[in-house]
Amino acid sequence: MSIVVVGDTLLDVDVAGTAERLSPDAPVPVVDVQTSSERAGGAGLVARLLARDGQDVTLVTVIGDDPAAGRLREALTGIDVVAGPSGAATPVKTRLQAAGQALVRMDQGTQSPPVPQATPQILAAIGAADVLVVADYGRGLAASPEVRTALEQRARRVPLLWDPHPKGPAPVPTATLVTPNLAEAVGASGVGTRGGKVAQATDAALALLERWGCEAVAVTLGSAGALLLQSGSTAPLVVPAPAAEVADPCGGGDRLVASLAAALARGDSLVDALTAAVADASAFLAAGGVASLARPPAPPALRGMANDAFAVVQRTRASGGTVVATGGCFDLVHAGHARTLSAARALGDCLVVCLNSDASVRALKGSQRPIMSQGDRSDLLLALECVDAVLVFDEDTPEQVLRQLEPDLWVKGGDYTAEELPESELVRSWGGRTVIVPYVPGRSTTTLASALARVG
Repeated sequence: MSIVVVGDTLLDVDVAGTAERLSPDAPVPVVDVQTSSERAGGAGLVARLLARDGQDVTLVTVIGDDPAAGRLREALTGIDVVAGPSGAATPVKTRLQAAGQALVRMDQGTQSPPVPQATPQILAAIGAADVLVVADYGRGLAASPEVRTALEQRARRVPLLWDPHPKGPAPVPTATLVTPNLAEAVGASGVGTRGGKVAQATDAALALLERWGCEAVAVTLGSAGALLLQSGSTAPLVVPAPAAEVADPCGGGDRLVASLAAALARGDSLVDALTAAVADASAFLAAGGVASLARPPAPPALRGMANDAFAVVQRTRASGGTVVATGGCFDLVHAGHARTLSAARALGDCLVVCLNSDASVRALKGSQRPIMSQGDRSDLLLALECVDAVLVFDEDTPEQVLRQLEPDLWVKGGDYTAEELPESELVRSWGGRTVIVPYVPGRSTTTLASALARVG
Protein backbone atom coordinates (compact mmCIF):
# COMPACT_ATOMS: atom_id res chain seq x y z
CA MET A 1 0.00 0.00 0.00
CA SER A 2 1.38 3.38 -1.02
CA ILE A 3 1.05 6.09 1.64
CA VAL A 4 1.44 9.63 0.29
CA VAL A 5 2.22 12.37 2.82
CA VAL A 6 1.31 15.86 1.61
CA GLY A 7 2.46 18.89 3.53
CA ASP A 8 4.98 21.50 4.54
CA THR A 9 8.50 20.33 5.39
CA LEU A 10 10.84 22.09 7.82
CA LEU A 11 14.47 21.69 8.85
CA ASP A 12 14.79 20.89 12.55
CA VAL A 13 18.14 21.36 14.27
CA ASP A 14 18.76 19.85 17.71
CA VAL A 15 21.68 21.19 19.74
CA ALA A 16 22.36 19.47 23.08
CA GLY A 17 24.94 19.87 25.79
CA THR A 18 25.49 20.56 29.46
CA ALA A 19 24.93 23.75 31.46
CA GLU A 20 26.92 23.87 34.68
CA ARG A 21 27.73 27.56 35.02
CA LEU A 22 26.34 31.04 34.39
CA SER A 23 27.75 33.55 31.93
CA PRO A 24 29.85 36.35 33.49
CA ASP A 25 28.12 38.79 31.12
CA ALA A 26 24.54 38.04 32.18
CA PRO A 27 22.65 35.67 34.50
CA VAL A 28 22.10 33.09 31.75
CA PRO A 29 23.37 29.50 31.52
CA VAL A 30 26.43 28.70 29.43
CA VAL A 31 25.81 25.58 27.33
CA ASP A 32 28.78 23.43 26.44
CA VAL A 33 27.60 21.88 23.18
CA GLN A 34 28.13 18.14 22.89
CA THR A 35 25.98 17.16 19.90
CA SER A 36 24.25 18.86 16.99
CA SER A 37 21.98 17.08 14.52
CA GLU A 38 19.59 17.97 11.72
CA ARG A 39 16.42 16.19 10.64
CA ALA A 40 13.35 16.81 8.55
CA GLY A 41 10.43 18.24 10.46
CA GLY A 42 6.77 18.80 9.70
CA ALA A 43 5.47 16.51 6.97
CA GLY A 44 9.05 15.32 6.52
CA LEU A 45 9.03 13.84 10.03
CA VAL A 46 5.78 11.98 9.35
CA ALA A 47 7.30 10.53 6.18
CA ARG A 48 10.52 9.62 8.00
CA LEU A 49 8.59 7.76 10.72
CA LEU A 50 6.59 5.83 8.12
CA ALA A 51 9.73 4.92 6.19
CA ARG A 52 11.39 3.83 9.45
CA ASP A 53 8.42 1.55 10.06
CA GLY A 54 8.96 -0.10 6.67
CA GLN A 55 5.99 1.55 4.91
CA ASP A 56 5.95 2.42 1.19
CA VAL A 57 5.82 6.20 1.55
CA THR A 58 6.12 9.20 -0.77
CA LEU A 59 6.51 12.75 0.52
CA VAL A 60 4.78 15.45 -1.54
CA THR A 61 6.03 18.87 -0.51
CA VAL A 62 7.62 22.13 -1.65
CA ILE A 63 11.24 23.11 -1.00
CA GLY A 64 13.11 26.36 -1.56
CA ASP A 65 16.49 26.92 -3.22
CA ASP A 66 18.44 28.54 -0.35
CA PRO A 67 21.39 26.88 1.48
CA ALA A 68 19.07 25.47 4.16
CA ALA A 69 17.11 23.70 1.41
CA GLY A 70 20.18 21.63 0.54
CA ARG A 71 20.50 20.56 4.17
CA LEU A 72 16.80 19.69 4.22
CA ARG A 73 17.11 17.54 1.11
CA GLU A 74 20.02 15.73 2.72
CA ALA A 75 17.88 15.10 5.81
CA LEU A 76 15.29 13.50 3.51
CA THR A 77 17.77 10.99 2.05
CA GLY A 78 16.17 7.58 1.64
CA ILE A 79 12.62 8.92 1.24
CA ASP A 80 10.85 9.15 -2.11
CA VAL A 81 10.27 12.92 -2.43
CA VAL A 82 8.12 14.73 -5.00
CA ALA A 83 8.88 18.41 -4.44
CA GLY A 84 7.86 21.59 -6.17
CA PRO A 85 9.32 25.07 -5.60
CA SER A 86 8.20 26.82 -2.41
CA GLY A 87 9.04 30.36 -3.48
CA ALA A 88 10.16 31.10 0.08
CA ALA A 89 13.06 30.62 2.47
CA THR A 90 13.35 27.20 4.09
CA PRO A 91 11.98 27.32 7.64
CA VAL A 92 14.60 26.28 10.20
CA LYS A 93 13.77 25.57 13.83
CA THR A 94 16.72 25.19 16.22
CA ARG A 95 16.16 23.74 19.68
CA LEU A 96 18.78 24.12 22.39
CA GLN A 97 18.76 21.62 25.26
CA ALA A 98 20.91 21.04 28.31
CA ALA A 99 20.73 17.81 30.31
CA GLY A 100 17.54 16.90 28.48
CA GLN A 101 15.82 20.19 29.38
CA ALA A 102 14.74 22.56 26.61
CA LEU A 103 16.22 26.04 27.05
CA VAL A 104 15.20 27.93 23.93
CA ARG A 105 13.94 27.50 20.36
CA MET A 106 15.10 29.80 17.59
CA ASP A 107 13.03 30.04 14.37
CA GLN A 108 14.24 31.29 10.99
CA GLY A 109 12.33 31.73 7.75
CA THR A 110 8.95 31.07 9.35
CA GLN A 111 7.13 34.10 7.90
CA SER A 112 3.96 33.25 5.98
CA PRO A 113 4.98 32.33 2.42
CA PRO A 114 2.84 32.62 -0.73
CA VAL A 115 0.62 29.69 -1.67
CA PRO A 116 2.83 27.51 -3.90
CA GLN A 117 1.90 26.32 -7.36
CA ALA A 118 1.19 22.59 -7.69
CA THR A 119 3.32 20.85 -10.29
CA PRO A 120 1.99 18.02 -12.50
CA GLN A 121 4.24 15.63 -10.57
CA ILE A 122 2.62 16.66 -7.26
CA LEU A 123 -0.89 16.11 -8.63
CA ALA A 124 0.08 12.75 -10.14
CA ALA A 125 1.53 11.52 -6.84
CA ILE A 126 -1.66 12.44 -5.00
CA GLY A 127 -3.75 10.68 -7.63
CA ALA A 128 -1.75 7.45 -7.22
CA ALA A 129 -2.03 7.21 -3.42
CA ASP A 130 -3.59 4.23 -1.60
CA VAL A 131 -3.69 6.26 1.63
CA LEU A 132 -3.35 10.05 1.88
CA VAL A 133 -1.98 12.03 4.82
CA VAL A 134 -2.08 15.81 4.95
CA ALA A 135 0.44 17.04 7.51
CA ASP A 136 -0.35 20.76 7.39
CA TYR A 137 2.08 23.18 9.03
CA GLY A 138 0.37 26.34 7.82
CA ARG A 139 2.79 27.24 5.03
CA GLY A 140 0.40 27.10 2.10
CA LEU A 141 0.65 23.72 0.36
CA ALA A 142 -2.67 22.48 1.80
CA ALA A 143 -4.28 25.76 0.67
CA SER A 144 -3.30 25.32 -2.97
CA PRO A 145 -6.56 25.08 -4.99
CA GLU A 146 -5.09 22.46 -7.33
CA VAL A 147 -3.83 20.35 -4.42
CA ARG A 148 -7.15 20.61 -2.60
CA THR A 149 -9.07 19.50 -5.69
CA ALA A 150 -6.75 16.53 -6.17
CA LEU A 151 -7.05 15.56 -2.49
CA GLU A 152 -10.83 15.85 -2.47
CA GLN A 153 -11.18 13.72 -5.58
CA ARG A 154 -8.74 10.99 -4.51
CA ALA A 155 -10.28 10.82 -1.01
CA ARG A 156 -13.53 9.62 -2.54
CA ARG A 157 -11.71 6.34 -3.24
CA VAL A 158 -9.03 6.03 -0.53
CA PRO A 159 -8.65 7.02 3.15
CA LEU A 160 -7.55 10.61 3.81
CA LEU A 161 -6.07 11.54 7.18
CA TRP A 162 -5.77 15.30 7.81
CA ASP A 163 -3.62 16.79 10.59
CA PRO A 164 -4.62 20.48 10.65
CA HIS A 165 -2.75 23.62 11.66
CA PRO A 166 -4.20 26.85 13.14
CA LYS A 167 -2.74 28.87 10.25
CA GLY A 168 -3.83 26.37 7.61
CA PRO A 169 -7.09 25.84 5.72
CA ALA A 170 -9.99 23.62 6.72
CA PRO A 171 -9.74 20.00 5.60
CA VAL A 172 -11.48 18.95 2.41
CA PRO A 173 -14.99 17.53 3.06
CA THR A 174 -14.05 14.04 1.84
CA ALA A 175 -11.49 13.59 4.65
CA THR A 176 -11.81 10.31 6.53
CA LEU A 177 -10.32 11.50 9.83
CA VAL A 178 -9.14 14.90 11.06
CA THR A 179 -6.81 15.06 14.09
CA PRO A 180 -6.65 18.47 15.78
CA ASN A 181 -5.24 18.76 19.29
CA LEU A 182 -7.53 20.20 21.95
CA ALA A 183 -6.39 23.80 21.53
CA GLU A 184 -6.74 23.58 17.75
CA ALA A 185 -10.18 21.97 18.01
CA VAL A 186 -11.49 24.58 20.43
CA GLY A 187 -10.03 27.42 18.35
CA ALA A 188 -11.39 26.11 15.05
CA SER A 189 -14.85 25.31 16.43
CA GLY A 190 -15.36 28.49 18.45
CA VAL A 191 -17.01 26.55 21.29
CA GLY A 192 -16.55 27.63 24.89
CA THR A 193 -13.93 26.21 27.21
CA ARG A 194 -16.18 25.26 30.11
CA GLY A 195 -15.83 21.81 31.63
CA GLY A 196 -12.89 19.44 31.52
CA LYS A 197 -10.91 18.16 28.56
CA VAL A 198 -13.44 15.52 27.56
CA ALA A 199 -16.37 17.96 27.60
CA GLN A 200 -14.45 20.56 25.62
CA ALA A 201 -13.20 18.01 23.10
CA THR A 202 -16.69 16.54 22.63
CA ASP A 203 -18.33 19.93 22.02
CA ALA A 204 -15.57 20.96 19.63
CA ALA A 205 -15.68 17.66 17.71
CA LEU A 206 -19.46 17.89 17.28
CA ALA A 207 -19.14 21.39 15.86
CA LEU A 208 -16.24 20.47 13.59
CA LEU A 209 -17.96 17.40 12.17
CA GLU A 210 -20.80 19.61 11.03
CA ARG A 211 -18.53 22.40 9.78
CA TRP A 212 -15.98 20.28 7.95
CA GLY A 213 -18.26 17.51 6.68
CA CYS A 214 -15.61 14.84 7.33
CA GLU A 215 -16.28 11.28 8.47
CA ALA A 216 -14.66 11.57 11.90
CA VAL A 217 -12.70 13.87 14.21
CA ALA A 218 -10.11 12.64 16.71
CA VAL A 219 -9.15 15.33 19.23
CA THR A 220 -5.77 14.54 20.78
CA LEU A 221 -5.52 15.20 24.52
CA GLY A 222 -1.82 14.81 25.26
CA SER A 223 -1.16 12.42 28.15
CA ALA A 224 -4.93 11.82 28.43
CA GLY A 225 -5.03 10.09 25.02
CA ALA A 226 -7.55 11.03 22.34
CA LEU A 227 -11.29 11.42 21.81
CA LEU A 228 -12.93 10.05 18.66
CA LEU A 229 -16.29 11.19 17.36
CA GLN A 230 -17.67 9.73 14.15
CA SER A 231 -20.29 11.26 11.89
CA GLY A 232 -23.82 10.45 12.96
CA SER A 233 -22.85 9.79 16.56
CA THR A 234 -23.13 12.01 19.64
CA ALA A 235 -21.32 9.60 21.98
CA PRO A 236 -17.53 9.95 21.76
CA LEU A 237 -15.00 7.19 22.31
CA VAL A 238 -12.09 8.13 24.60
CA VAL A 239 -8.87 6.21 24.03
CA PRO A 240 -6.64 6.58 27.11
CA ALA A 241 -2.89 6.82 26.69
CA PRO A 242 -0.65 4.34 28.51
CA ALA A 243 1.23 5.92 31.39
CA ALA A 244 4.61 7.16 30.22
CA GLU A 245 7.36 9.34 31.62
CA VAL A 246 7.86 12.03 28.97
CA ALA A 247 10.82 14.39 29.01
CA ASP A 248 10.31 15.85 25.53
CA PRO A 249 6.88 15.81 23.80
CA CYS A 250 8.31 16.88 20.43
CA GLY A 251 7.16 14.60 17.63
CA GLY A 252 4.38 12.87 19.53
CA GLY A 253 1.68 14.20 17.22
CA ASP A 254 3.65 13.20 14.12
CA ARG A 255 4.12 9.68 15.52
CA LEU A 256 0.38 9.42 16.14
CA VAL A 257 -0.43 10.53 12.59
CA ALA A 258 2.12 8.15 11.07
CA SER A 259 0.72 5.22 13.05
CA LEU A 260 -2.83 6.15 12.08
CA ALA A 261 -1.84 6.17 8.41
CA ALA A 262 -0.20 2.75 8.70
CA ALA A 263 -3.29 1.36 10.44
CA LEU A 264 -5.62 2.74 7.77
CA ALA A 265 -3.36 1.16 5.13
CA ARG A 266 -3.84 -2.18 6.90
CA GLY A 267 -7.60 -1.71 6.72
CA ASP A 268 -8.11 -1.22 10.47
CA SER A 269 -11.27 0.43 11.72
CA LEU A 270 -10.97 3.99 13.01
CA VAL A 271 -11.34 2.75 16.60
CA ASP A 272 -8.59 0.15 16.23
CA ALA A 273 -6.38 2.57 14.31
CA LEU A 274 -6.65 5.29 16.97
CA THR A 275 -6.10 2.82 19.81
CA ALA A 276 -2.89 1.55 18.22
CA ALA A 277 -1.72 5.07 17.33
CA VAL A 278 -2.19 6.42 20.86
CA ALA A 279 -0.16 3.51 22.24
CA ASP A 280 2.56 4.07 19.61
CA ALA A 281 2.77 7.79 20.40
CA SER A 282 3.11 7.10 24.14
CA ALA A 283 5.84 4.51 23.53
CA PHE A 284 7.64 6.89 21.15
CA LEU A 285 7.71 9.70 23.73
CA ALA A 286 8.70 7.34 26.53
CA ALA A 287 11.67 6.26 24.41
CA GLY A 288 12.82 9.89 24.05
CA GLY A 289 10.67 11.20 21.21
CA VAL A 290 12.58 12.58 18.25
CA ALA A 291 15.84 11.89 20.08
CA SER A 292 15.14 8.17 19.63
CA LEU A 293 15.43 8.58 15.84
CA ALA A 294 19.20 8.67 16.25
CA ARG A 295 19.04 5.02 17.37
CA PRO A 296 18.53 2.12 14.92
CA PRO A 297 14.88 1.01 14.67
CA ALA A 298 13.89 -2.08 16.64
CA PRO A 299 13.53 -5.28 14.59
CA PRO A 300 9.93 -5.92 13.44
CA ALA A 301 9.38 -8.59 16.10
CA LEU A 302 10.35 -6.09 18.80
CA ARG A 303 8.27 -3.12 17.70
CA GLY A 304 5.17 -1.92 19.55
CA MET A 305 5.92 -2.08 23.26
CA ALA A 306 9.65 -2.36 22.52
CA ASN A 307 10.20 1.38 22.82
CA ASP A 308 8.68 1.36 26.31
CA ALA A 309 10.96 -1.46 27.42
CA PHE A 310 14.12 0.12 26.05
CA ALA A 311 13.16 3.49 27.56
CA VAL A 312 12.67 1.85 30.97
CA VAL A 313 16.06 0.17 30.68
CA GLN A 314 17.74 3.38 29.58
CA ARG A 315 16.31 5.39 32.50
CA THR A 316 17.25 2.68 35.00
CA ARG A 317 20.83 2.50 33.77
CA ALA A 318 21.13 6.29 33.69
CA SER A 319 20.30 6.40 37.39
CA GLY A 320 22.73 3.60 38.22
CA GLY A 321 20.02 1.00 38.84
CA THR A 322 19.86 -2.74 38.20
CA VAL A 323 17.92 -4.03 35.19
CA VAL A 324 16.03 -7.29 35.78
CA ALA A 325 14.34 -9.34 33.05
CA THR A 326 12.33 -12.52 32.99
CA GLY A 327 10.42 -14.35 30.30
CA GLY A 328 7.71 -16.82 29.45
CA CYS A 329 4.33 -17.37 27.83
CA PHE A 330 2.18 -16.26 30.79
CA ASP A 331 -0.83 -17.74 29.03
CA LEU A 332 -3.12 -17.65 32.07
CA VAL A 333 -1.57 -15.43 34.72
CA HIS A 334 -1.90 -17.18 38.10
CA ALA A 335 -0.59 -16.89 41.65
CA GLY A 336 2.63 -18.70 40.77
CA HIS A 337 3.39 -16.14 38.07
CA ALA A 338 2.59 -13.26 40.40
CA ARG A 339 4.97 -14.54 43.08
CA THR A 340 7.76 -15.14 40.58
CA LEU A 341 7.37 -11.67 39.07
CA SER A 342 7.24 -10.02 42.48
CA ALA A 343 10.38 -11.86 43.56
CA ALA A 344 12.16 -10.87 40.35
CA ARG A 345 11.27 -7.18 40.71
CA ALA A 346 12.59 -7.15 44.27
CA LEU A 347 16.06 -8.00 42.96
CA GLY A 348 16.54 -4.75 41.04
CA ASP A 349 15.16 -1.38 40.00
CA CYS A 350 13.04 -2.35 36.98
CA LEU A 351 11.52 -5.55 35.61
CA VAL A 352 11.07 -6.20 31.90
CA VAL A 353 8.99 -9.25 30.96
CA CYS A 354 10.03 -10.89 27.67
CA LEU A 355 6.74 -12.34 26.44
CA ASN A 356 6.35 -15.08 23.81
CA SER A 357 4.14 -13.87 20.97
CA ASP A 358 1.05 -15.80 19.90
CA ALA A 359 3.03 -17.41 17.05
CA SER A 360 5.83 -18.37 19.41
CA VAL A 361 3.41 -19.96 21.91
CA ARG A 362 1.75 -21.96 19.14
CA ALA A 363 5.13 -23.25 17.97
CA LEU A 364 6.06 -24.29 21.51
CA LYS A 365 2.75 -25.60 22.87
CA GLY A 366 0.55 -26.52 19.92
CA SER A 367 -2.30 -25.10 17.88
CA GLN A 368 -4.70 -24.84 20.85
CA ARG A 369 -2.49 -22.30 22.57
CA PRO A 370 -2.30 -19.55 23.57
CA ILE A 371 -5.56 -19.32 25.46
CA MET A 372 -5.25 -15.53 25.62
CA SER A 373 -3.85 -13.27 22.91
CA GLN A 374 -0.51 -11.53 23.35
CA GLY A 375 -2.31 -8.20 23.70
CA ASP A 376 -4.42 -9.46 26.61
CA ARG A 377 -1.43 -11.17 28.21
CA SER A 378 0.58 -7.96 27.93
CA ASP A 379 -2.22 -5.88 29.45
CA LEU A 380 -2.54 -8.25 32.42
CA LEU A 381 1.19 -8.23 33.08
CA LEU A 382 1.44 -4.45 32.82
CA ALA A 383 -1.43 -4.14 35.31
CA LEU A 384 0.83 -5.75 37.95
CA GLU A 385 2.70 -3.17 39.99
CA CYS A 386 5.89 -5.22 39.87
CA VAL A 387 6.11 -5.18 36.02
CA ASP A 388 7.66 -2.08 34.45
CA ALA A 389 7.55 -3.08 30.78
CA VAL A 390 6.66 -5.95 28.43
CA LEU A 391 8.63 -6.87 25.32
CA VAL A 392 6.98 -9.32 22.87
CA PHE A 393 9.18 -11.63 20.80
CA ASP A 394 8.42 -14.10 18.00
CA GLU A 395 11.26 -16.59 18.35
CA ASP A 396 11.17 -19.88 20.30
CA THR A 397 13.77 -18.56 22.75
CA PRO A 398 14.34 -15.06 24.19
CA GLU A 399 17.95 -14.82 23.02
CA GLN A 400 17.34 -12.00 20.52
CA VAL A 401 15.55 -9.77 23.04
CA LEU A 402 18.15 -10.54 25.68
CA ARG A 403 20.86 -9.30 23.32
CA GLN A 404 18.83 -6.13 22.83
CA LEU A 405 18.22 -5.55 26.54
CA GLU A 406 21.43 -6.95 28.11
CA PRO A 407 19.81 -7.19 31.58
CA ASP A 408 21.96 -7.30 34.70
CA LEU A 409 19.83 -10.15 36.04
CA TRP A 410 17.89 -12.81 34.11
CA VAL A 411 15.39 -14.37 36.50
CA LYS A 412 13.49 -17.63 36.07
CA GLY A 413 11.17 -19.43 38.45
CA GLY A 414 11.53 -23.20 38.64
CA ASP A 415 13.10 -26.24 40.20
CA TYR A 416 16.18 -26.30 37.98
CA THR A 417 19.62 -24.68 38.21
CA ALA A 418 21.00 -21.72 36.27
CA GLU A 419 23.39 -24.07 34.45
CA GLU A 420 20.42 -25.90 32.95
CA LEU A 421 19.08 -22.75 31.26
CA PRO A 422 20.39 -22.39 27.67
CA GLU A 423 20.42 -18.59 27.89
CA SER A 424 22.71 -18.48 30.95
CA GLU A 425 25.90 -18.44 28.89
CA LEU A 426 24.55 -15.62 26.73
CA VAL A 427 23.68 -13.53 29.79
CA ARG A 428 27.19 -14.07 31.19
CA SER A 429 28.70 -12.72 27.92
CA TRP A 430 27.93 -9.12 28.95
CA GLY A 431 28.52 -9.64 32.65
CA GLY A 432 24.96 -10.45 33.62
CA ARG A 433 23.81 -13.14 36.03
CA THR A 434 21.08 -15.76 35.84
CA VAL A 435 19.05 -16.12 39.02
CA ILE A 436 16.47 -18.75 40.01
CA VAL A 437 13.61 -17.82 42.33
CA PRO A 438 11.52 -20.42 44.20
CA TYR A 439 9.06 -22.48 42.19
CA VAL A 440 5.48 -22.44 43.47
CA PRO A 441 4.16 -26.03 43.22
CA GLY A 442 0.62 -26.76 42.10
CA ARG A 443 0.27 -23.53 40.10
CA SER A 444 0.44 -23.84 36.34
CA THR A 445 -1.43 -22.73 33.25
CA THR A 446 -2.23 -26.35 32.36
CA THR A 447 -3.75 -27.02 35.80
CA LEU A 448 -5.77 -23.81 35.67
CA ALA A 449 -6.97 -24.47 32.11
CA SER A 450 -8.10 -27.98 33.07
CA ALA A 451 -10.03 -26.64 36.05
CA LEU A 452 -11.75 -24.04 33.88
CA ALA A 453 -12.66 -26.70 31.34
CA ARG A 454 -14.36 -28.77 34.05
CA VAL A 455 -16.35 -25.74 35.19
CA GLY A 456 -17.41 -25.03 31.61
